[in-house]
Order: sequence, then C-alpha cells, then structure tokens
Amino acid sequence: MALSTFLVEDNKTIRDNLIPALEDLVGAQVVGCAESETEAATWLASHDTEWQLVVVDVFLKQGSGLGVLRTCSRRKPTQRAVVLSNYVNADIRDRCTALGADAVFDKSRELEAFFDYCNDANRGAMQKGPRGPL
Repeated sequence: MALSTFLVEDNKTIRDNLIPALEDLVGAQVVGCAESETEAATWLASHDTEWQLVVVDVFLKQGSGLGVLRTCSRRKPTQRAVVLSNYVNADIRDRCTALGADAVFDKSRELEAFFDYCNDANRGAMQKGPRGPL
C-alpha cells in the first residue's frame, strides 16, 4: 500500500528529486504539491481524507511551513506532518513541534533519518496505528 503524501516545497529542483526518492525508497504516492502556504492550506482543507503524510518546508514562496502546520493541527490520528527544511535549528524544531509536527529533519544532514521515518510511518499506516512514536 502506497503512503499518500502531500509535498509543500517551493524549490522545483528539490521537488523533482524528492518525489521519485519518496516513491522509490518509501513506496509513497505523491498525491499533490504546493509552493505556498495558501496553496497548501487550500489543498489540505479540500482533501482532508486523501493524505497520510504531509512533508513541509519552513520557508515557502508565500507564507511559511509554520502556517501549514497550523492548518494540519486537526488532522486524523493516522495522518503525520513532517518538516523537511534546510533551516533547522533548536528554535525551529521547538516551534514546529509546538505546532504539531510529528518530526523535524534537516535536508542537508538528516535525509536518511527522514526516509527511515517515512518508512516507519508507512508501516504504521498499514497497521492503522495511532499517531505518536512508531
């Protein structure tokens, strides 16, 4: 079963590389993408049952990933919100976690851990387990 994933990333090169990596390494099916907070919020609100994982960058063309996390705050227990950004420090991790991020990863140093997390989330989705540590 594919992990239905929505990607919020404004950098086309990163999207073009991340989508096939998620498909190949995780078995994800990317069901949509957004480049801005508004696009992401609109899609997530109108497709609230169609995703299992949302991957969010902090800095976007318009708005921020922090606003996207606020949009996801009432998600179902089987849905995960993950931050994947080049701008991760202790403050960003704390802010993202406070806004409901299940995990926060640095694109430049933690890609392997990110893909491991996604694989765990995919296994958890197949088992329909509650959100939280897998």
